[in-house]
Amino acid sequence: MNDLKQSPELPDSDRELLSNTLSGLSATISSDETGDRLLHGEPHPGNLLNTRRGPLFVDLATCCRGPIEFDLAHAPEEVGEHYAGADHDLIHRCRALNWAMFSAWRWRRDDRMPDRGHWRVEGLNRVHAALDRCALG
Repeated sequence: MNDLKQSPELPDSDRELLSNTLSGLSATISSDETGDRLLHGEPHPGNLLNTRRGPLFVDLATCCRGPIEFDLAHAPEEVGEHYAGADHDLIHRCRALNWAMFSAWRWRRDDRMPDRGHWRVEGLNRVHAALDRCALG
């Protein structure tokens, strides 16, 4: 986020918001390693396989380590409500982190995703809403 060449159109106030959110929430979420496990990193129906042993997420490009709440934050809110032992405050912080990552990607100079302009604005709006939800805004 701090490389102006990578995201020259990002206003300074939004750059500061994303930078602070990415660094602050990443540090907070990773500081408690008790729930550290292998995660998918960005689960969605497009990379879900039905197997004889049950559903399996596949996508080695985004696998990472962290709390299960990071993966739950990608799912609709109702999913986390049904996951035994999930820390709902942590899910909200992870959701804010996910939206900050998404928004940072949309502001990259080389981003070519559809509706880039819409998602630049909407992504920042969702970062603000997610931070407000977890009382960090």
